This record gives sequence, C-alpha cells and structure tokens, in this order.
Amino acid sequence: MIHSLFLINSSGDIFLEKHWKSVVSRSVCDYFFEAQERATEAENVPPVIPTPHHYLLSVYRHKIFFVAVIQTEVPPLFVIEFLHRVVDTFQDYFGVCSEPVIKDNVVVVYEVLEEMLDNGFPLATESNILKELIKPPTILRTVVNTITGSTNVGDQLPTGQLSVVPWRRTGVKYTNNEAYFDVIEEIDAIIDKSGSTITAEIQGVIDACVKLTGMPDLTLSFMNPRLLDDVSFHPCVRFKRWESERILSFIPPDGNFRLLSYHVSAQNLVAIPVYVKHNISFRDSSSFGRFEITVGPKQTMGKTIEGVTVTSQMPKGVLNMSLTPSQGTHTFDPVTKMLSWDVGKINPQKLPSLKGTMSLQAGASKPDENPTINLQFKIQQLAISGLKVNRLDMYGEKYKPFKGIKYMTKAGKFQVRT
Repeated sequence: MIHSLFLINSSGDIFLEKHWKSVVSRSVCDYFFEAQERATEAENVPPVIPTPHHYLLSVYRHKIFFVAVIQTEVPPLFVIEFLHRVVDTFQDYFGVCSEPVIKDNVVVVYEVLEEMLDNGFPLATESNILKELIKPPTILRTVVNTITGSTNVGDQLPTGQLSVVPWRRTGVKYTNNEAYFDVIEEIDAIIDKSGSTITAEIQGVIDACVKLTGMPDLTLSFMNPRLLDDVSFHPCVRFKRWESERILSFIPPDGNFRLLSYHVSAQNLVAIPVYVKHNISFRDSSSFGRFEITVGPKQTMGKTIEGVTVTSQMPKGVLNMSLTPSQGTHTFDPVTKMLSWDVGKINPQKLPSLKGTMSLQAGASKPDENPTINLQFKIQQLAISGLKVNRLDMYGEKYKPFKGIKYMTKAGKFQVRT
C-alpha cells in the first residue's frame, strides 16, 4: 500500500525518507513542490496529488509536510488518517513533533515507522503497543545505548498485541486511579458585514487521559447526544451500543488517547460567541482612511473569552496605520500589510477597541473590497454546541476512580467580512 514516506520542511527540503516495499526516487516529490508553489499557503496544498506512476498523499502539521507515496488506488482518508497517527505518535514519544527533534531521534523514528507499517500496511498504530515494542528515548537510555551499542527495541512481544483488546496492555497498576476527559470544540465561521452568519460549523473532539488499574470497562453518557453528527470513534468504542443507546461503552487504552471526534454543521445549533463592530472606510482620491473595530462577547453563557487575537490583511494601497488600542498591543507591517492586534481577555463592562487612521497611497483608487478580519480566541469551561457529559461509570474493578471533565471552545477559521 504505502511505498515510501517523505518528511519535507517549510523550506522545501526533504530531511527524512523511509521506504517499505521498494525505494522510490526523491524526484517524485517534484510534483509535490509544483503544487506547493501554486498554493498560496501551506494549508492549501492539495492532500492528494496524482502523478503518472504514483499518488502523493500529504498532511501538513507542525510546519512539516508528511508525504506518503502509493502506487495503487487506496481510500485516501485511510492513508491520511495513518499519517495523522504517525504525527501523534511522534508527539507522544518526543513531547513535540518538529524537524530538530526528529533529526535528534532519527534512530527511534525509523524503528517506530518500521513497527507501524509492515510491508506498507498499518500494523501497530496504538501508542501503548508501540511503547512496549520501542522504548521512548530518555537521556539515560540514550547514554547506555551509545556505550553498549544496544537499541530501544523491546525484548518481548507486547502483551496486548495478541489479545482481543490490542490497545491496552495487561497488568496495568496505578496508586492513584484517575480518568480525565477534555471536550474541545473548534468553531469555523464566516460572518458578513451586517453581522449575519453566512456559514458556521463546529469540529469537536473528546481527548482522554485514563490511568486506571486492571481492565476497567467504562460507560460515558451525554445529556444531549443527538447533537453529535458525523462521529468518528477510537477502535475501543463498542459501536452497536452507541447506535442503539447513544452511550459510549469501552475498555480504554492506558494513558492519552482521542476517544472520538465529531462535527456539528446544523446552522441553528452553532452559537457565535463573539461579535465585531467595524467601521473601515476608504475615500476616493484621499490620502487618509478611517479604521475602527470593537470586539465583544455574545452567547458565551457568562464565560470569559480569553486569548483574543485579531488579524487583518490590509489592501496594498495602505502605506501605514496610526492606531490606538483601548487594551492589548498591536503591530502593522508596512511590507506584508498585515495588521495584528493582541487583545487578551475581553471584559464585557469595557469592550476592547482599536481606532485610528490609515495612510493611503496618493492618487490611488479606492480598494475593490474591504479587508476581512480574522479572529482567534478560546473560552474555558464551555462547549459552544451545548454538549454536556451526563455521567461516567466504571465496571469490572472494585476501586473508585477520580473523574474529571473539562470543556473548551476555541476559534478555528473565524472570519468577519467588512
């Protein structure tokens, strides 16, 4: 299935390659580089690129392109999901997934990739299993390996690999038994100049950190499970139980894992948590323009909006901007024409605003369209879709675990047109 994997940095250099079935020449990446040149941003590179003899499937994460080369037709999402799993595994092993870290741990990277794919087909993709096969690098283990010439490869086959629950190793023991669940929702929206919603959708995930002794069997129920649409589960979830009762029943992996991801696309279910008042005006044959924006909370259930950042790509005719923020700091780059305003936390009693004038090119005509405003923000302890966990129960073990649920909403691609 997957013949080769190339890791390419944002400069276009191939800094790591791995081949399984046969060695594929680096020249195949030229088709990828051509597509990269045509795309305005890294995120806009097509995920599937056909070439005369191969298909190139890629994901872009942590400023690295992970490019898989395949020769026969396979379901593209299957390969893309595997590439995401590779990135998540690197992150789990090394703490961060970046070019310097991958280069520093290149031996472990090759060992992990060798176990994840067998002759081009996915084999062990669960972090628990991989950590028993290939020990994560530590300073002490690196020193010992250097002196003795040994490797991080484990001596025994993982206990879970041949069981009916391959994602969980046997004989797990903890002094403190705890299970934490994070409900994280990302809202993508386009708001028109009058404040009406053109499009809005929510991408949500439930990430879990489960440290429980033995072989616990968990059930997680929601107040309003019908909200969830287009749900994708971890293999541990019993799908038939979800279909019939809308209850998540599963034996969890040990440690961190993504329990499920979901999508809420019904417009009436997506509440917009912020609004932007704007007054951006350009006059014909004038060397000055007016710029004024105010950001405020809306439908946040009393929760505070934090980490607010406003960015806007100004027209080419804007030479400079003289602005005064009521809070936070702002920057304007006269070369790239990018305005950035770091607002911070929004206080509903005193709404943050950014006001001032723009210096325009003399004699230049009025821009064809006003700039768009992009927002980043996060809201703690709120799932904007209204999703709420009802209860978490454990069966199969006698102890009482500590349980915790946390909610967070953040902006994805949130755009306001002016």
